Amino acid sequence: MDPRWWHTAVIYQIYPRSFQDSNGDGIGDIKGIISRLDYLHTLGINAIWLSPVYKSPNVDNGYDISDYRDIMDEFGSIEDMDELISEAAKYDIKIIMDLVVNHTSDQHPWFIEAKKGKDNKYRDYYIWRNPVDGNVPNNLRSSFGGSAWEFDKYSGQYYLHLFSKHQPDLNWENEKVRQEVWDLMNFWLEKGVGGFRMDVIDLIGKVPDEEITSNGPKLHEYLQEMNRKTFGKYDVLTVGETWGATPDIAKLFSNPERKELSMVFQFEHICLDQQEGMEKWDLKPLQIKELKRVIAKWQTALGKKGWNSLFWNNHDLPRIVSRWGNDKQYHSESAKMLAILLHMLRGTPYIYQGEEIGMTNYPISSIEEVDDIESRNMYYERLAKGYSKREILESIKAKGRDNARTPMQWDDTENAGFTKGTPWLHVNPNYHQINVKKNLENPNSIFYTYQQLIRVRKENPIITWGDFQLIENTEEEVFAYYRKLGNEKWLIVANFSESESVFSSEDVVKKVIMSNYKQNNINLSNKRLKPYEAFVVRI
Repeated sequence: MDPRWWHTAVIYQIYPRSFQDSNGDGIGDIKGIISRLDYLHTLGINAIWLSPVYKSPNVDNGYDISDYRDIMDEFGSIEDMDELISEAAKYDIKIIMDLVVNHTSDQHPWFIEAKKGKDNKYRDYYIWRNPVDGNVPNNLRSSFGGSAWEFDKYSGQYYLHLFSKHQPDLNWENEKVRQEVWDLMNFWLEKGVGGFRMDVIDLIGKVPDEEITSNGPKLHEYLQEMNRKTFGKYDVLTVGETWGATPDIAKLFSNPERKELSMVFQFEHICLDQQEGMEKWDLKPLQIKELKRVIAKWQTALGKKGWNSLFWNNHDLPRIVSRWGNDKQYHSESAKMLAILLHMLRGTPYIYQGEEIGMTNYPISSIEEVDDIESRNMYYERLAKGYSKREILESIKAKGRDNARTPMQWDDTENAGFTKGTPWLHVNPNYHQINVKKNLENPNSIFYTYQQLIRVRKENPIITWGDFQLIENTEEEVFAYYRKLGNEKWLIVANFSESESVFSSEDVVKKVIMSNYKQNNINLSNKRLKPYEAFVVRI
């Protein structure tokens, strides 16, 4: 595999609405991001994945785009965006745009035109079907609840929306649609962006009449065409969001020989605390043995024919320290353990804003506190089905998307230093204890663990290129693995538990690379692991 800059890079995801407000309107913006570039440079990251900042009515927090070449007024202007790209470049930080091309907003000029009639030249930019027996064309469901078909009274037809009814799906079989997408991608590439994160990209090959949504028959044909017509001419990172990917499917996307994408986000590990065959709201405890199995599978199955993305968090997922760590008694230890475990794996790590200071889930007590459209729709759907308010709120507390979207906690001043106005979404009340300022003042903080992990990754090719081997004969709560490159061998051990565990090995430690408990020497013959202890050693 030819080395590319993104093989050794660490990416930082910013959710612009919640990162930093510069003008006091309570909404994060592009100038706010520019003002914090020095902080991100101190952390050591190489690129920012920017959640959508395009023009949008904001039904789904910017994932409903009405103009791909302009910026949402709340976030600033296209000139601000140009400034962000150029200012970030001074810190050697690239900007990766969120590409949302499975669907547009219903306020996009294409859809406004398409609704004018069956003969309109934009009609075929979207997916329309006649009623079947006076009802929806088939049983396709929206990810946000209900049918994926919305009736248009004017034309007597239904249009497809795999998400909100305000997000009509584009018709990728139409060559003109694909050309429009290539044009808008090239618009941003010419501005100097460092690549694209591609929202639900595995849905663009859908075959609605056969109820095929992900991984449709023409998906890879479209992606290879996209590569040829757009980013294939640039040295950029491309990562596809692919909820249904297996390792074999992931290799189709990310094998360099196929000329598609750099890598994909797969979510198999992230679904391990939901009941099998059920929705994400149907909770079950995480089994550490399952997590080990899934991560080991993805570390080994791609081989040299694909590349992993590494992540615990994003804008759609709950905070990992609340989810699989311990955000009370062992907040710092478990946050560091999760970081060490992930960042020593093979692949490109992604840090979600606030993860590097151990931000936690928000303690909601009623549906009135919930902003997220997905959570609110589920609440009322499940109430109608007879679920109790208490159990629905427990699910939202555990998995709701607002957990990731509460404002960044910069300091202990009002609104956590995020805004001088009224924040668009409530600030987590623990910001007095958990914030950037406190982390930077404490040399033993979670922030400095992330900073060290980024530095160690850049200085040691074994992390990027080394082979992975899971150590299987351990206590269930102990997640241990080797990384090996040439004659060099590292051991990573993590106690995924608030109880003590034991790890035994005949390996002899040559050097302690890092640990989340202070220790200069480690004897592996019968090592007692403290709660959430994690360390990296050269053996």
